[in-house]
Amino acid sequence: MKQSGVAFGTSGARGLVTAMTDAVCFAYTVGYLKHLATLGEFAPGTQVAVAGDLRPSTPRILRACAAAIESMRGVPVFCGFVPTPALCLHAFARGIPSLMVTGSHIPADRNGIKFNRARGEFLKTDEAAMREQDVELPQGWFDTDGALAKQVELPAVTDVVPDYVARYRDFFGPDALSGLTLGVYQHSAVGRDVLMLVVEALGAKAVPLGRSDTFMPVDTEAVRPEDATLARDWAAGGTLDAILTTDGDSDRPLLADRHGNWLRGDVLGILAARFLNAVAVTTPVSSNTALEQAGFARDIRRTRIGSPFVVAAMTEAAEAGLVPSVGYEANGGFLLASEVRHEGRTLAALPTRDSVLPMLCALVAARRAGTDLGGLVATLPPRFTLSDRLVEMPTAQSKARIAALADNPAAGAAALGLVDACGDLSHVDTTDGLRMTFANGEIVHLRPSGNAPELRVYVEADSPERAAGLLKTGIDAVSTWRGTAS
Repeated sequence: MKQSGVAFGTSGARGLVTAMTDAVCFAYTVGYLKHLATLGEFAPGTQVAVAGDLRPSTPRILRACAAAIESMRGVPVFCGFVPTPALCLHAFARGIPSLMVTGSHIPADRNGIKFNRARGEFLKTDEAAMREQDVELPQGWFDTDGALAKQVELPAVTDVVPDYVARYRDFFGPDALSGLTLGVYQHSAVGRDVLMLVVEALGAKAVPLGRSDTFMPVDTEAVRPEDATLARDWAAGGTLDAILTTDGDSDRPLLADRHGNWLRGDVLGILAARFLNAVAVTTPVSSNTALEQAGFARDIRRTRIGSPFVVAAMTEAAEAGLVPSVGYEANGGFLLASEVRHEGRTLAALPTRDSVLPMLCALVAARRAGTDLGGLVATLPPRFTLSDRLVEMPTAQSKARIAALADNPAAGAAALGLVDACGDLSHVDTTDGLRMTFANGEIVHLRPSGNAPELRVYVEADSPERAAGLLKTGIDAVSTWRGTAS
């Protein structure tokens, strides 16, 4: 890990494609399987499901992972190029390990491997235990550059898509979206065709939009200006009731109303949790505080950013009998720790990020309320969050700057111009990064990204316009950190 620079982020091992050689990916996979063997979840003859996204580097990395599985005398099951939650639905139902080759939303010069346990996501404790495994590369399998010299081919595809589509059709019903015309922004998302199938299975007319043969790093949390423009242009025709899309591996949603306004993922999470009558809701500290103000959830748990933390806390809630127990992230990924029963239908638990469920919940809820997505969002307390990132900001430098700020947050906030903008600092939360709440109720949250050399800036205010202004203030303030000594 130290030599390659490929390390664990918030969602698996990630790094530059040039650093993720076949040997590195092989070693990671062997370490993963050795760890699972200590838990009784892997042994010779065990099937291991694998899938990947549409990055150019993904097929090569998949072959390296399959080689590792074969070297451990496991049986690779290739599920194709499908959404991460479709892979997990298949693997969790069978109690077998699974891994997804994906870099999610980050640029195509990077990639990653997301590892799963037999019935749930890899947790931080699993990552630590995996690091302790001794891994030896077989002699003659790799050349001096770390490329796989042994001939390994992926097996024939096991089709997991029908079960994934049926999951939503059976829960919501085949007429749940009848009469709606929904645009599907396909770009280079691995689930772009699957999303079309789901929408049509629920009775809507699906219109494909913006399909790309080149990988596009669409981020559901920090929406690119070009994606905002595309949505407004598509909506201007007046024929679409909403626009749906996902990130690269299709585990995080992005949903726009009929005017082309993209909904924030944490707002979508609140709408979905409310629709499902969730008793317990777990979400990272960065998510919109309208959740608490909405008042429908009896138990709310705030965690560090990253699905492993959300999974751990929402599972604890479920084990305590607080069900339905759900979780969501500010990027929109929605997770079920327990089954959900709604109007005589049951949706099985799926404790990994899913992009499809929250979008369907919002669309169906709006339809039943006799309104559109904009009207549905208006039923929530008026709290608005935005986020952006300062790119090419080394993680070590971000951490050092934030640590210095945390030592004297009042003085640091004043130096950044935030006290002038928001009033005195009233509360500081260091659960993940530094989250500052000011006297006027506004929030500025600074956090190094776990996936890339970026500094994330999150803000919350009581109007979209104020949130946009506050985000600019925050980004401008931390931009002075880049390229300077910490």
